Amino acid sequence: MKIHSFKTNESGLNRFFGPLEAKIMHILWNGPEMAIKDVQARLAKEQAINFNTVMTVMNRLVDKGVLRKRAEGRVSLFQPTQSLEQFLETQSKELTNDLLEEFGPLVVNHMLDALEEADPALLEQLEQKIQALKKER
Repeated sequence: MKIHSFKTNESGLNRFFGPLEAKIMHILWNGPEMAIKDVQARLAKEQAINFNTVMTVMNRLVDKGVLRKRAEGRVSLFQPTQSLEQFLETQSKELTNDLLEEFGPLVVNHMLDALEEADPALLEQLEQKIQALKKER
């Protein structure tokens, strides 16, 4: 699953989702599968929100492949298709590949420039990854 609109001017999950989508995903990533009314109740703790609005957004997240929906009696239960960690891994990989495909060496140069301020442990990880790639060739 690929999120098609990455927002550079946002932070956290809002980079991938609209504000309500991000709140819904946060709730579902931090709990068990839930019915729409349960998600609505959690959202309503911050601000009143219409059931139909929550239902529409959750069904759109199903259509995008981010949520899975299953029926239990007359209630639909929703849960993410990936863990938060898996989602971030997939999206960051897609974003990196897209940037490399479009901008090539410029992206690599900017990433290397950003490493000047990186944690030494991250630099060590990168060095090990480069050595492993060299051995494979």
